[in-house]
Amino acid sequence: MRLFLKQVLFLLCFQGLLAQVQEEVNPPSNIKSIVFKGPTEDQFPIIKLGEPIFLEFDDLLANEQDYYYKITHCDYDWTPSILLKSQYLKGIDNQRIINYENSYSTLETYSNYQLTIPNNNLSLKVSGNYILEIYNSSYELQFSRRFIVFKDIVKIGATVKRSRDFEFLNEKQVVQFTVNSGNFRLVNPKKEVKVAILQNYHWPTTIKNIAPQFTLGNELVYKYDQETSFYGGNEYLLFDTSDLRAPSSQIARIEIGELYDHYLFADSFRNDRPYTYFPDINGDFVIRTLQGDNASREAEYTNVHFSLPYEQTLGLDDVYIYGKYNNYAFTDDNKMTYNEDTGMMQATLKLKQGFYNYKYATMGDDGTIRTNAVGGNFHFTENNYLILVYYRNFGDMYDSIIGVGSANSRTISN
Repeated sequence: MRLFLKQVLFLLCFQGLLAQVQEEVNPPSNIKSIVFKGPTEDQFPIIKLGEPIFLEFDDLLANEQDYYYKITHCDYDWTPSILLKSQYLKGIDNQRIINYENSYSTLETYSNYQLTIPNNNLSLKVSGNYILEIYNSSYELQFSRRFIVFKDIVKIGATVKRSRDFEFLNEKQVVQFTVNSGNFRLVNPKKEVKVAILQNYHWPTTIKNIAPQFTLGNELVYKYDQETSFYGGNEYLLFDTSDLRAPSSQIARIEIGELYDHYLFADSFRNDRPYTYFPDINGDFVIRTLQGDNASREAEYTNVHFSLPYEQTLGLDDVYIYGKYNNYAFTDDNKMTYNEDTGMMQATLKLKQGFYNYKYATMGDDGTIRTNAVGGNFHFTENNYLILVYYRNFGDMYDSIIGVGSANSRTISN
């Protein structure tokens, strides 16, 4: 018995040494338009246990190759949990995605793949952090995406406040919230409960490892100022290519070659201008077309041309088109180049028809990323905040999610 316990402890320690944080992996250039969401319109995959989750993506190789999916359960810190597959999955993964079809009546050919979970092969058994990985037939990882499964046990009340730090008074927003456990008993909440706060459903913005300031009855109170503050940023820029042939207030002109070319009006620096509100979808995108009934398989791919005047404030920093369309990645595909003839930073992206949000982000030689250097930071900016509440009782094998809350800065107060 003693030998068995030693072996178990050794395996757990060995697994802990091997555990790595499961980051999202972005796809090769032939895979585009990844849509991953729950039942709501927001393309952030968060579901209550038992609800469906949907994945869709295009392969521009259009050769109907096989893709497989794998699911891993993770703890609060996004390292794989010690649960066995049979403890968090009912059924088996490593299954082939069988719902796919080629595009039709499009200049750009592609294969469209769709996956729904739960399905006939598997369903999820526990709440928590998960990561979905997509492999090709050679078992080479193509891309991965995080998703969240929760149980609605505790209630979260949240508000967004203006920063009290005079230095960031006009730039930052502060999220303050309470967690009401109701009849759910918390013995040692500072040890059992952890929270994560995200701005606009974007994982790199996450603030975590924040303990409750104090407990009031069955409420955990988080009324910090600096610890839960976020830069406000600015509203996203946008364009709509749903109608292939119609210029708009964002599209200056349209040309037709091998594909449609949509030339956007030149953008400008907004970091030194007064804040102006206009509705956006916080960096997201929506695939849609007026040229067919099925946007998944009838929408065209078009070349969208972006331009931004070069200013000395950029220096030698690299400039990127930044948005959910490519999971906010910094790649050569969305990197802008300087045109000496026009004095403009320019980039061309191949994007599926639809409505898109974007902004300009910069990266210095040292790898420093500044997402608001061009757009500026304003405390008035409309942002959505997501609050995840994790729970692990003494002796539990994994971190469950027992509640989800949200707040929007549209109702920001002092």
